[in-house]
Amino acid sequence: MNPIVLIPARMAATRLPNKPLADIAGLPLIVRVLQQARAANIGPVAVAAGDIEIVRAVEAAGGRAVLTDPALPSGSDRILAALHLIDPDRRHDVVINLQGDIPFADPALVKICASLLNDQPGCDISTIVVPKSAPEDLRNPDVVKAIMSFGVDPKAGRALYFTRSTLYGDGPVWHHIGIYGYRRAALERFTAAAPSPLEKREKLEQLRALELGLSIWAAVAEQEPIQVDSPEDLARARAHAETLR
Repeated sequence: MNPIVLIPARMAATRLPNKPLADIAGLPLIVRVLQQARAANIGPVAVAAGDIEIVRAVEAAGGRAVLTDPALPSGSDRILAALHLIDPDRRHDVVINLQGDIPFADPALVKICASLLNDQPGCDISTIVVPKSAPEDLRNPDVVKAIMSFGVDPKAGRALYFTRSTLYGDGPVWHHIGIYGYRRAALERFTAAAPSPLEKREKLEQLRALELGLSIWAAVAEQEPIQVDSPEDLARARAHAETLR
């Protein structure tokens, strides 16, 4: 297995414009994500940028970035475009997609996504879930829930479905975290397909993969990483960064 880590990022975030360049204790958000990806030490790391400003910020920090079409519809399409530019000879057979808005992503989560693909031959796509127990999480459509099937290993299992809907009954709510590992063939098949009916209904692109018959496995993490989607999230990330000084 020969992984590469790609970080999709673009400036046109509706809730937090220019998000990749947002300052967090002296570093742009995208540079913090880059540092965490490098710390995983599983392979080369590059940013799949939708804007030249992101490329310049990454290169100024000593990282690698490639410019992709800003009109690409999703992060998955963006990392595939970057992969074609970086690796036309197809040396990398596994692609880790680390979202560009998780500034303190635990490098262990990146490693786990790669390990799942290595340990589970039937796994096409790997990802991460964390347990949630608060009643409001059951009802919150912004908390994307994974419906999991676990075998003997309580730390990793197969994802049967993903939903924004309220879940009933006892048991943990598995909150999906948007870090993915793809076998290269699975990424190519996924991005070549049109959005599926369930994907459009739930507004969750991972459902396209399930409707294509691709197998998604998820590993359980103990702590949810800070994800920056709003000004409030950015303030929380800045406060956390100050505790690390």
